[in-house]
This record gives sequence, structure tokens and C-alpha cells, in this order.
Amino acid sequence: MDRYLTIEKVGMRFETRKGVFVALRDIALEIARGEFVTLIGHSGCGKSTLLNLVAGLLEPSEGYLFLSGRQIAGPGPDRGVVFQHHSLLPWLTCFENVHLAVERVFGAAETKAKLAKRTRDALELVHLEHAADKRPHEISGGMKQRVGIARALAMEPKVLLLDEPFGALDALTRARLQDELLRIVDRTGSTVLMVTHDVDEAVLLADRVVMMTNGPAAAIGEILEVDLPRPRERLTLAGDARYIRCRKAVLEFLYRKQFQEAA
Repeated sequence: MDRYLTIEKVGMRFETRKGVFVALRDIALEIARGEFVTLIGHSGCGKSTLLNLVAGLLEPSEGYLFLSGRQIAGPGPDRGVVFQHHSLLPWLTCFENVHLAVERVFGAAETKAKLAKRTRDALELVHLEHAADKRPHEISGGMKQRVGIARALAMEPKVLLLDEPFGALDALTRARLQDELLRIVDRTGSTVLMVTHDVDEAVLLADRVVMMTNGPAAAIGEILEVDLPRPRERLTLAGDARYIRCRKAVLEFLYRKQFQEAA
């Protein structure tokens, strides 16, 4: 496997009033260039903590993380992050929100016309060119998330990090954005690491599903290879035996962990 994003024996501890809380232990994972990996597990299993470590927002207590051969030592434009809440600046238009990121990454080396084109291209990628002059309060929740994805992709990151970006949306909007994300990834060949609670989402989108054990001291329990061809069509996969088998494997892992926790 191409060692593009490497997580080497990473652990994460937090100091609390009640003492040391161990969130993650001995996390080892390699993600290839162009691979789509989803992280799934019960609440409190450290999925978002692991994503924040890759984003450079946290420093691991043990171990190391590398991207394209360089150690991750803080946030950087080589990692585009999209959170559950859109984090758009409300006083800026959709175009301006994306342009702000583009200017920060490429502003020193490119002309204003090139920066504007990058911004327009990113909005076109998520089918939002018609909303370029609208402000966040003038568009829907799903559109806000698409702007967030456009902003992240406009920086041309080596890895796109998604922390439940569709978690706050209604089921129909969520399904449409999952399909949109599939289209974008197929077109751009992006490397993606995504946190989700949704089993169907995890299987539909991913090349591999990384299943986390329950916290505290969560670890990688199992990794499922999703052997489904791309491009993927939701309705076609609904009755596909391979999709059903993958979905069942993830459900069995999650329910088994839930019962072990209860016991």
C-alpha cells in the first residue's frame, strides 16, 4: 500500500480534574493516496479526536503521524477540514468565504484573476455557482455544507478530513450530499478520512471502514474492506449482496461492542 497518510502507534491522553483520561491507545493505520476511509464507532470512542490529530489540532501523547512523508506537527493547508457545523463567516458571501481560504493558500503566488477562478471552480464543483453572491443566512443547511466542502477542496489539500459533515441534516438532504460527495471524490481523486455514526454512509462512501472499540482507551477493533466498484449508485447498491454483507459486518461489530459495554 502507498504510505500516504500514516498513523504510527498513536495514543492520546487528556488531563482532567478526575485524573488522566486515556482517549486513544496504539492507533496504527495507513491510508493510500486516493483512498476513502470512514471511521465509525459508538459515541466517545475517539473518532473525532483521531481526526483532530490528523488535522494537527491536537498533538498526540504517544506516536507519530505522517502525511506524504512529512510529520504532522500542526494545522496546515495540506489538510482540508469540514466539521458538522459549517463554520462559514456570516458577513461574507459564499464566494467570499471560499475566496478567503484560496487567498490565504495561493495569494502570495497567484494573480487576483487566478484566485477568483479557483474560487469559482470550487463552487462549480459542488453545483453552487448560482449561490456565489448569497450569504449563509440566505441558503439551506445542505448548501452551507457544500460551501464548506468547496472551501476545503479549493485549497487543493492532500487529505480531506470530514467530521460528520452531514450529521445535522435531514435524511433526504443527507442522502443527496452523500451522492454529491461520491461524485466529487470520483472526479477529483481526493484522499478522504471521514468520521460518521451512520452505517449506510460508512459503507456507501468508503473503500475501507475502520471500526473503533468503545472508549476510554479506544483502539481500532476491525477494518473492513468494501469491495464495491466505483462509481457507486445508491439504488443499485441497495440490493447488492456485497453491500448487504458489508453493512451487516459493521452492524455486527457495533452491536457486539454495545453488548460488551453493557455487560
